[in-house]
Amino acid sequence: MKLNSCILFSLLTLPVFAQQPQNAIQRVQQRTFTIATLPQPGEVLTLQQAIAQSTEKNYQVQINRSQEEISRNNYTKGNAGYLPVVSGNVTSNGGLQNLDQTFLDGLRPRQIINGIFNRTTNLGLNVNYTIFNGYGRSATYNQLRQLVQISTVTTRANVEATVASVATGYFDVVRQLQRLIAFTQALDISRERLELARATYDVGTRSKVDFLSAQVDYNTDSAALLSQEQQLRNAKVLLNTLLVRDVQTEFAVRDTIQVRPDLQLPPLQESLATNNPQLVAAVLNRTLADVSIRLANAQQLPIVTAQAGYNYQFINNQGGFGVRNARNNGLTYVFQATIPIFNGYNLKRQIQNARVGTLIAQNQENDQRLQLQSALVQTYQAYQNSLALLNLEVQNNKLANQNVDIAYDRYRIGNSTFVEFRDVQRNAIDAQIRLIEAEYNAKAAEIELLRLSSTITQELVQ
Repeated sequence: MKLNSCILFSLLTLPVFAQQPQNAIQRVQQRTFTIATLPQPGEVLTLQQAIAQSTEKNYQVQINRSQEEISRNNYTKGNAGYLPVVSGNVTSNGGLQNLDQTFLDGLRPRQIINGIFNRTTNLGLNVNYTIFNGYGRSATYNQLRQLVQISTVTTRANVEATVASVATGYFDVVRQLQRLIAFTQALDISRERLELARATYDVGTRSKVDFLSAQVDYNTDSAALLSQEQQLRNAKVLLNTLLVRDVQTEFAVRDTIQVRPDLQLPPLQESLATNNPQLVAAVLNRTLADVSIRLANAQQLPIVTAQAGYNYQFINNQGGFGVRNARNNGLTYVFQATIPIFNGYNLKRQIQNARVGTLIAQNQENDQRLQLQSALVQTYQAYQNSLALLNLEVQNNKLANQNVDIAYDRYRIGNSTFVEFRDVQRNAIDAQIRLIEAEYNAKAAEIELLRLSSTITQELVQ
C-alpha cells in the first residue's frame, strides 16, 4: 500500500515538475511583471510632464507670480516720489433767480425780473513737486526694488519646492508599484507552495496541517497584495493633487528609480550659499531693514516742495448789478520748506526701532543660513547612508532569493517543514521591501539635496 501511494504521488507530481522549470523562483520570475510590462490604466506620465503641469497650475505658484507682478508694477519712479503730481479742476456755480426790487432813491422805477441766470466758472491746473525730502525718494525707490527681488525669489522658492514635491510623489508611485510587484511575487511563491501542499496532502505524504498552513499563508499574502494596491491608489491620488487635476485620473509610469551616486557635499554647500532662494530672501530682508533706517533718518531733514497753478475764471451775471461779464486768469506759485523741530521724540523712537529691525534681520539671516547648512549636511549624510544601505540590500536580496530557491526544493522533497520555508519566504519579502525602501529613500534624499542647493530645476526640468 505504501509503495502504491509513492507511485501515485510520483505520477501526480511528475507533470507539474517535468513541464516547468525546476524551482518556484524561476516560475515566479517568468510570470511576474516588471514596471515596464505591468498593465496600468491611463496614459504614460513622465516625470518631466508631471513637473511642467504642476508648476503651471499650482495655485500657490500662481499666487506668487501675481504678487511678483504687483511688485514690479509698484517699482516706478512715480511711486517713489520722483515725478510731480499734476491735477486739474473745474468748478461751475450757477443760479436761477427772480428779482422784485424797489430802490431807495425813488428815481428808478420798481424792477421785476424773472428767470435771471448767474454763472461763475473756474478752470485750474495745479502742479505739486517735492524738491527735497531728506533723500527719502532714493530710499523708497531702493525699497521698491528690494521688494521686487524678494517676490522673485519667493516665487522661485515655491517653484523649486513644488518640483521637489512632485518628483518625490512621482517616485513614490514607482515605489508602490515595485512593492506591488514584490507582493505579487510573494503570492506566486505561496501559490506554488499551496499547490504542492494540496498535491502531497491528497496522496497522503503530508499532513493536513501543512495544507491548511499553506492556505492561511496564501490568504495572508493575498491580503497584503490588496493592501498594497490601496497604497498605490493613494500615491496616485496624492500625485494627481500635486498636478492640480482630478484626483481619480488614471495614469501609468514607466520610469524606474535611478539614484545618482556622485553628489558631493562641497559643491552643494557652495550652491546653497549663493543660490538658495530662502537664504537670498533673508539677505534681501536685511537690506530692506537697512533701507528702513534711511527712511527714518530722512524724516529729520527739511522737506522742500513747490506748487504752481494756473486759474481761469469766467463770470456771467444777468442780475443787473455788479459785474455783468468778466474773464480772469492768472499764474500762481508757492515754495515751501518744512523743517522738523520736535514731535514728541517719536522720530527718535522710529529710528531706534529701525536699527533694532536691522539687527533682527541680521540674526534671521544668520539663523536661516545655519538652519539650511544643517539641513544640507544632515540630508547628505542620509543620502550617503541610503546609498550604503542600497548596495547592501542589493546583495541581501540576491542571497534571500537564492535561499528561497533552496528552501523550496528542501520543502518539496520533505527535508524541511512549512514553518522553516515560511520564515525563509518572509525574509526574502522583507529583503526585497528593504531594497525598494532604500532605493526610494536615497532618491528622496537626492531630491532634497537638489532643492536645498537650488539646482533642482536644472537637474529635473529638462
